[in-house]
Amino acid sequence: MKIVSLDTHVVAVPPPHLGGMYWIFVTLKTDCGIEGVGEVYAATFHPKVMTPAIQDVFERYLLNHDPHHVERFFRECYSSGFTQRPDLSMMGIVSGLEMACWDIIGKAANQPVHQLLGGKVHERLRSYTYLYPLDRQGRYDYDDPDLAAECAAQFAAKGFTALKFDPAGPYTAYSGHHLSLELMERCEIFCAKIREAVGNRCDLLFGTHGQMTPASAIRLAKRLEKYDPLWFEEPVPPGQTDAMAQVAAATSIPVATGERLTTKYEFMDLLRGKAASILQMNVGLVGGLLEAKKIASMAEAFYVQIAPHLYNGPVGAAASIQLAAASPNFLIQESIMDWSGFHAQILKQPIHWDEGYIIPSDAPGLGVELNMDVVRAHSPYQGDSLHLLMDKQPFDVRTPSREAWKNRWNNGGTL
Repeated sequence: MKIVSLDTHVVAVPPPHLGGMYWIFVTLKTDCGIEGVGEVYAATFHPKVMTPAIQDVFERYLLNHDPHHVERFFRECYSSGFTQRPDLSMMGIVSGLEMACWDIIGKAANQPVHQLLGGKVHERLRSYTYLYPLDRQGRYDYDDPDLAAECAAQFAAKGFTALKFDPAGPYTAYSGHHLSLELMERCEIFCAKIREAVGNRCDLLFGTHGQMTPASAIRLAKRLEKYDPLWFEEPVPPGQTDAMAQVAAATSIPVATGERLTTKYEFMDLLRGKAASILQMNVGLVGGLLEAKKIASMAEAFYVQIAPHLYNGPVGAAASIQLAAASPNFLIQESIMDWSGFHAQILKQPIHWDEGYIIPSDAPGLGVELNMDVVRAHSPYQGDSLHLLMDKQPFDVRTPSREAWKNRWNNGGTL
């Protein structure tokens, strides 16, 4: 069996852009007619850069090769251009193409991918979602703790047992920084009101995104410990293990991180440094399913659990679900609400979600098929924005929640 062709589709995600501004899907076809689908999660460059880069990687390292040889594919790409080190954009490309290979492998064997990764150990997967609070005009408002509490109660009623929120914004290109006292108080108010709304039915996931210095993160953690969050996510910018470990050692709240890291090498640094209790790898960024499985296995040896990150499209979600189903140390899977809306529309059969849990597919391969009519109707992406954005202004203690940030998604994802 050999791979003979690649098609890439950059799909524009309609407002409110849940899961990013666009999704990059790749389809590989073999000489025996089997097709596999994958999703590239790489936010560094615009799709006009990523699309030819995907084609180049395909032609150099995958064209006319057997899709079963994922180890060879990873090693040659990892070493591309005499690098042999983690590269986020390269690994994003590798991840999407590699999961498409697994889709082919599963279909050829008539087995779900989780069966080929060691077998299913979880019949259902606990899931969580971000809070998406709507104001009375139907606009997203992430600054109002009362709206957040209302939204939390609604999601708890649907069956969610864990909910994530981040009132410590904005995310700025100049992070980490010290939070203001006012902002730390607001974070505490959010926790108090959401805890009151859901009681002990739901875990609170405090989802910061590298906004703080270690000292500021420790100050905030001391305020939040009384609300017993399940985790304190990426409290300092990624890539500096000692700084993350400093926070982890100073709080009783488990530290979770990993969505912006890639390959087993960066995750091994976290584990050796005792910097996190929960790893949040994104299968579409770390190097693919096999690399993600290796990371999960390393974590298992350290008694660390995995909570795969997912803020992208449903193909990457399907791959993440296959990983989670086959991982003994799985904790929880990120969902985008209940996988309805555009995430469901773009698939022939939506992801199965039932009262807070994802039911892994037993269909061959990744278990999802794109609805190409919907893909074509929303392709190509013609916007200028990247998948996700950061504030271009340094943090200002007097205006920590600027209207431009507050209305980010309502204004089409731009700042």
